[in-house]
Amino acid sequence: MIYVPCDSLDPLYNFSLEEYLATSDRIDFPAMFMFWRTNPTIMIGRFQNTVEEINQEYIDKNNMQVVRRNSGGGAIYTDPGVWQFSFIVKDYERENIDFKSFVDPVIKALKKVGVRAELTGRNDILVKNKKICGNAQFMKSKSMVHHGSILFDADIDAMTYGLKVSKEKISSKGVKSIRSRVANISDFIDIKLTPDEFKSVMLDELLDGDFYIYSLTDYDKESIKQLYDSKFNTWEWNYGKSPKYSISRASRFKGGKVEFNLNIENGIIKECKIYGDFFSVRDVENLEDGLVGIKYKKDELELRLDELNAGYYIHGVSSNEILNCLI
Repeated sequence: MIYVPCDSLDPLYNFSLEEYLATSDRIDFPAMFMFWRTNPTIMIGRFQNTVEEINQEYIDKNNMQVVRRNSGGGAIYTDPGVWQFSFIVKDYERENIDFKSFVDPVIKALKKVGVRAELTGRNDILVKNKKICGNAQFMKSKSMVHHGSILFDADIDAMTYGLKVSKEKISSKGVKSIRSRVANISDFIDIKLTPDEFKSVMLDELLDGDFYIYSLTDYDKESIKQLYDSKFNTWEWNYGKSPKYSISRASRFKGGKVEFNLNIENGIIKECKIYGDFFSVRDVENLEDGLVGIKYKKDELELRLDELNAGYYIHGVSSNEILNCLI
């Protein structure tokens, strides 16, 4: 087994590294392994609608990151109290998704710290009917990547609020997350372990003393940076890859009730209709048309609303209030 150390807490970099290892022609090891962590982050499944899965207001206030991963499945929360692991197998020959062969070594390693876990359902590791690890897989350039997220000492409150679904009505063709009860592994361990001590125990078992450490070359680092800049650190990947969806936002102001109905595709507003019992001395259709074609993104909405002097279209309602209603 080739072990690729990853000390970065930046999920964008870590996913860039993972994809590079899977796709690079210069990296021809048959099997590689990563064990890594992130800053507070919401990871979105490949086929999910980002807007539907996250509480953007909470994320902004708490300086959390949002990143779409290459694999399917549901949205998850990670932070430095959560350990991620990645198995990368080159020239993978099986045609079907196979979680068990990758998860069994993890379950065996958990027993070393006194945690009796089991694979339940399609991809979850449970302890006493509580989820402590989710798993996902994807194929890339004939490589199988299996990665999982082990809740060691996660901030469960941040997880709850960061993944909170908006109360506003959203209809979408995206795949919705399946939320279940979760717990930290630290809740089930009799002895106190720091996250780093837990990492050491897991690596000792998973690598079984038979591994080679691969150090990234300058070429590797530059290639990873290109992936970082062109894919994982872009709004188009993390938000714009969302499926078609419609969203309705409404608020009541001193000037009356205002309701926005938006059709969004690849993160771009394709259609906007405004309803309500407000008064206006301008043609509201001009405001509707003015919002079409821009990204459903706070800073771009704010700029466009200012350009349009949106507050003049809806009497008694400011551009900033419209912005807060839209997001």
